[in-house]
Amino acid sequence: MKDSANIHLKVQELCDCFATTDPLKGMSDIGRTPEEDEAALKWLALAILHGINSNAEKISLTTGKDGNVKVAVEYRNGELPAPGPAVGKKVIEAVRAMTHIEKEKEKTTLAFGIRNSSMDLKIKSRHEGGDDRISISFP
Repeated sequence: MKDSANIHLKVQELCDCFATTDPLKGMSDIGRTPEEDEAALKWLALAILHGINSNAEKISLTTGKDGNVKVAVEYRNGELPAPGPAVGKKVIEAVRAMTHIEKEKEKTTLAFGIRNSSMDLKIKSRHEGGDDRISISFP
C-alpha cells in the first residue's frame, strides 16, 4: 500500500462499484476474503458508503495490541461488523497512506468523490501504546 493516489482512486472506484449494494452485508463478508490488502480497501469503501447512506456522523476503527478490532459508528449506539485483525491493520495502513498521516496523532481532510458528487471527509488518526485508531467524520 505504497502509492497513496492509487489507493484513494481504488477506494473511490469500489464505492462506485458497491453503491447499490448493502454495505453492512458486504462488511460482514470481509472476514472470508483471503487477500488482506484488497479486503481492507473493500471494507473501507463499504464503511464509507454505510456512513453516507445512514447519515452517520463518524465511524471509528480501533486495533489493539492484543489483536482485537472494534468498529463504532456515531448515529445511534451500535457497532459495525469488524474486519478482523489482519484486515483491520491494513485498513489503518490504507487510510494513513491515502492521507499521508505519519504522526502519532494527526487530523486531515480527504476529498472523496462518489459517482457525480464529492465530499470532504475528516480523518483523525491516533497511535497510542499498541493501539491504533482511525476515525472518519462525515459532513
